[in-house]
Parts: sequence; structure tokens; C-alpha cells
Amino acid sequence: MITREQVFEALKDCYDPEIPVNLVDLGLIYDVQVNEQGKVAVKMTLTTQGCCMGDHMAQDAQSKILALPGVTEAAVELVWDPPWDPSRMSAEAKKQLGFE
Repeated sequence: MITREQVFEALKDCYDPEIPVNLVDLGLIYDVQVNEQGKVAVKMTLTTQGCCMGDHMAQDAQSKILALPGVTEAAVELVWDPPWDPSRMSAEAKKQLGFE
């Protein structure tokens, strides 16, 4: 059975095209749900609502999830609540982007 951890690992291969940091370390992944039938539901956000690459990033995330063994369905929903802010980034991402 697929696990949340495996989904998070797959999402570390998805990047914001404008920022050289993966979606997980940027803090854009808000929720991952996996059920016993292999259905995965992800809630993610973007650094800004006006980002024109949102659909591209969501499709990339969905493709990476669907490539995992045991996944039967994958849905990636863009959400705006709570709004993203830099405090959601991992320490490594903050360092990489000069926040520390």
C-alpha cells in the first residue's frame, strides 16, 4: 500500500519553475491523504495566487504521484487558505534562498 511518506518523497521531485526549490521544502504541500484503494488526494498552494505556473505544477505533482506503484488515482487541489508565507519553508530551503 502507498504511504503518505512515499507521496511526499515523490513531490520532492516537483519544482516551482521560478524558484529552484521543490514543492515540499517550499512548504506548498498542505495535506496528503491516501486510502487503502490507492487513491491519493493532495492539497497544495502557491507562493502567490497570481502565479501563472500553478496548473503546470499541479499537473506535474499529479504525474509524479500517479507514477508511484500502488496509486490508482491522484487528485491535486490548489487551495489558498491558509495563505502561504516564507515561514512554511524548510530550514534548507530558507538557507538556499537566503532567508537565514
